[in-house]
Amino acid sequence: MPQYSAHEESHLVHRVGWLRAAVMGANDGIVSTGSLIVGVAAAASDHTSILLAGLAGLVAGAMSMAAGEYVSVSSQADTERADLAKEAAALRDNPDGELYELSMIYQERGLDEDLAQQVAVQLSEKDALGAHARDELGISEVVTARPIQAALASGLTFSIGAAVPLAVAVLMPLTQIIYAVTVTSLLCLAVLGALSAHAGGAPKLRAITRVTVWGALAMAATAAIGALFGAVV
Repeated sequence: MPQYSAHEESHLVHRVGWLRAAVMGANDGIVSTGSLIVGVAAAASDHTSILLAGLAGLVAGAMSMAAGEYVSVSSQADTERADLAKEAAALRDNPDGELYELSMIYQERGLDEDLAQQVAVQLSEKDALGAHARDELGISEVVTARPIQAALASGLTFSIGAAVPLAVAVLMPLTQIIYAVTVTSLLCLAVLGALSAHAGGAPKLRAITRVTVWGALAMAATAAIGALFGAVV
C-alpha cells in the first residue's frame, strides 16, 4: 500500500496575494505605457514628446499602482481587524454561543453532531479566535491582507512592464515606433500571461489570450484617438 506524506502535494494558493498584485502591475505597466506611446506617436508627435509622455506614464503609473494597492489592501486589512476584534469580544462575552456556532459550521460541512461538537471544543481549547477566523470569517494566514507587500509588488512590476515599451520607443526611429511598440507589448503580454499561469498553476493558453486581447484593444483604441486628434490638429 503506498505511503503518502502529509505535505506531499504542492499547493500554490499562498502566492495569491503578491502574485495578483504583481501580475496586475506588470500588465498595467505594459498596456498603459505601450498604449500611451502608441497614442502619442499616432498623433504625429516628435520623438522627444513621445519619450517624455512614456517616461511620465511610467513614473505616475508606478506610484499610482503602489498607492492604489496599498490603500485598497489596507482597507481589507482594516476590515479583517475589525471583524477579528468583534469575534474576540463575542468569544469573551458569549463563549457557549460561539462554541455552538462553530459546531453548527462543522455540521453544515458534513460532520455529525457529536463529532462536530468534539472538533469545535478541541479547536476552541487550542485557539478559539483562530478557529472562528478561519472557519467562520474565512480569514487565514494564507490569504490575509498584506498592504506593503501588495504595494511593492505592484509598483515594482509596473515599472518593469512599462520600461519595455519605453525602451523600444527610445531605440526605434519615429516612423517605426507604433508598430514596434505594439508588437513588443503584445509579445510581452503573452509571456506575462504564460508566466503568471505557470506561477499559479493555471492553464497557460487562457491566460495568454486574456491579456493579449485586452492589450490589443487598448492600444488600438489609443492609436485611433491619437490619429483622430493628430489629423484634426
